[in-house]
Amino acid sequence: MNNHPAIAPGRAAVITGGANGIGLAVALRCAAAGMRLCLADISEGLADAADAVARAGAPDVMYRTIDVADVAQVCDLRDAVFERFGEVGLLMNNAAIGVGGDLFSGPGSWDGILGVNLNGVLNGVQAFVQPMVDQGTPAAIVNTGSKQGFTSPPGNTAYNVTKAAVRTLTEGLAHSLRQIEGCRVSAHLLVPGFTYSAMMSRHFAEKPAAAWTCDQVAEALLAGLAQRDFYIWCQDNETSRAIDERRLQWAQDDVIRNRPALSRWHPDFQEEFEAFCASGGSPE
Repeated sequence: MNNHPAIAPGRAAVITGGANGIGLAVALRCAAAGMRLCLADISEGLADAADAVARAGAPDVMYRTIDVADVAQVCDLRDAVFERFGEVGLLMNNAAIGVGGDLFSGPGSWDGILGVNLNGVLNGVQAFVQPMVDQGTPAAIVNTGSKQGFTSPPGNTAYNVTKAAVRTLTEGLAHSLRQIEGCRVSAHLLVPGFTYSAMMSRHFAEKPAAAWTCDQVAEALLAGLAQRDFYIWCQDNETSRAIDERRLQWAQDDVIRNRPALSRWHPDFQEEFEAFCASGGSPE
């Protein structure tokens, strides 16, 4: 597989949420490609992750414990990275938390998830992107979204809101970068499905058969970057691409047809939705 030019020996990668899960899986693949790595996280195990990345082949590894919701800490990280590496080939704004709440939860639960999942991505973009553009070298920014940012399943509205916002933010970033003359930086949205990450391990003692591993997501990410995909969509072992496309189309048709919000889960539309998915067609 031919890699994106940002994924190359001697280039530097910065990965937030790099202590475990998808972030660590991507870091290990970057290390195997001969990249220098900076891992940032607030979780325990960051030093062990850095050791693993060094053993995987990274010629230079640094790590820092930060709260990505704090813009000053992210800017300090940027300064330390450029002082040590002199450039950044890959920025992966990946740090996230899963526990938020519904619309009737207290503001505290919303503040935390908005701070990390949304503001953490925004802080990374605002701190790193201009220096990466100024380098004049090929580079890539990957923001980690979620399928839930497209389909908004009931149950954790706060998480859905953050991932929908990351989608919109990244779409806007990609467009803005294309307007800069001579810009060699591209933006990409990673869209994982059901993935057995550290976040999921709190709910499942073993990987469910339906879930992908973090390594599978990392492999899909590098393949998507190599193809210059913007939406790097990750299947799982539960849902086919065809069904994902039906769900996406149905959600858009809620607006076009003025159906009830999230009609996919509305009992009055259950049979119609199931028939739509089974037929592969479009509603009249």
